[in-house]
Amino acid sequence: MKSKKFVILHSNDMHGDFLSEAQKGKGQMIGGLSLLSGYINQVRKNEENVLYVISGDMVQGSLIDSEYKGISTMEIMNYLAPDVVALGNHEFDYGLPHLLFLEKMANFPIVNANLYIKKYNKRLMRPYVILQKAGFDIMFTGILTEKVMDSIKLDELVGSFVTMQEAATEVGKITNAYKNNDIDLTIILTHIGYESDLELAKMLDPDWGVDLIIGGHSHTMLDKPAKVNGVYIAQAGVGTNQIGRFDIVVDDDTNSIVDMKWRLIPIDNNLAKPDKELDKYIQSFKKDVDRKYNTVICKFSEKLVHPKREAETPLGNLVADILAENAQANVALVGSGSIRVQEMGPLVTLGNLMSCFPYDDSFARFSIYGSKLKEIFAHIMRIENRDGEGECYQVNKGVEAIYSDKTKKLESLKISGKKVDDKCKYMIALQGYHVKNSAAYLNITNAELLQLGEPKIVTTSAQVVLEEYLRSHQNLSSKVEGRLIYR
Repeated sequence: MKSKKFVILHSNDMHGDFLSEAQKGKGQMIGGLSLLSGYINQVRKNEENVLYVISGDMVQGSLIDSEYKGISTMEIMNYLAPDVVALGNHEFDYGLPHLLFLEKMANFPIVNANLYIKKYNKRLMRPYVILQKAGFDIMFTGILTEKVMDSIKLDELVGSFVTMQEAATEVGKITNAYKNNDIDLTIILTHIGYESDLELAKMLDPDWGVDLIIGGHSHTMLDKPAKVNGVYIAQAGVGTNQIGRFDIVVDDDTNSIVDMKWRLIPIDNNLAKPDKELDKYIQSFKKDVDRKYNTVICKFSEKLVHPKREAETPLGNLVADILAENAQANVALVGSGSIRVQEMGPLVTLGNLMSCFPYDDSFARFSIYGSKLKEIFAHIMRIENRDGEGECYQVNKGVEAIYSDKTKKLESLKISGKKVDDKCKYMIALQGYHVKNSAAYLNITNAELLQLGEPKIVTTSAQVVLEEYLRSHQNLSSKVEGRLIYR
């Protein structure tokens, strides 16, 4: 039997998490690309056959990334030198043309099998790559979440096979067409969420020979990899505070994994020495950004937190209240995922705000009947939308929605203490992203949103509204009030 040991290191959802942070109460530094690079360098030095892969969402989430629109991130990723990367939904945040520019900057292959130029039935990205290590051939392909199509929905040229069954079929196309007797290991880099990874694995034909699914998107932390239909499935949480590591032995005769060990390794300064050259490179970006954004715009009366997007939060309430007041709406729905930090304040700089709310999106107001408003809340509050992969919302003061997890129904919806009347009209304000994707996220079509008249574009930049409000209001506070109640 001819066999070889391989080490596969993997990250996902790094979201511009460039800098290390001091761990509370322990006096050690955790995470950051300098320490992560130090560990990767150490493994590459000590082990013979090492691969480092990233399963999407390298960009978006830091002020440095936002300021340079992913260019800084791509330059830094070139320094890390991953062997192969898959696209995530946030790679599309700066637009499809800009993504294609970033892809040209990359010194590493970016793979995706199911994103197509519809008119020509031609894949937009490189569908697969075969890497050779120690005389073994390792095939990689990539699959995207359907949320990618939400980001580029206005581009009618681009389409994607987005259902699980369609994604599985695309994997089959790649393996059937390009996998041969010399392919020793087949790996799918996905960005569809952990639960969807499990579903995808069930649909894969064992004859396709897929060995590993390395995923992203749902920010899932695992104690051990799952194994479904003979396929190992792993993910490495979110950010750079940890990295996944497979130590596997592959048999060349059977093209199969004969031994496997997986660990989720915490990244701290006890694990590896920081990569000083990379740190110096990152600091060159940070210096310019700090000079521009390190100005105080307000002070809260206390620190406001946003620990999870599936629940009402103090910081989420404040953002929703500001935008609702500006829109003069009965209801303002703010995507929880558009609030990108877990805490902010008491001192708030312009940089803090931009890191918190990096999406410079529009905000529009619509008039709808109370019956439709109830349908929206019944849809966004349902249990299956709170699984880490759904689109959840923060709402403004005066809204009280009660949902029963037991009956899976909306029990009550009040505005300013009064029950919502099915036949009355109410003003609802939405971010442009959610207007574009209203049918999927809110259970209301664009036609239904426009039924009672043309919308009012309240602002073309919700980000600017927040900035101007905070500059003119000091000592703000906000608490969880029971706006969204789950029974």
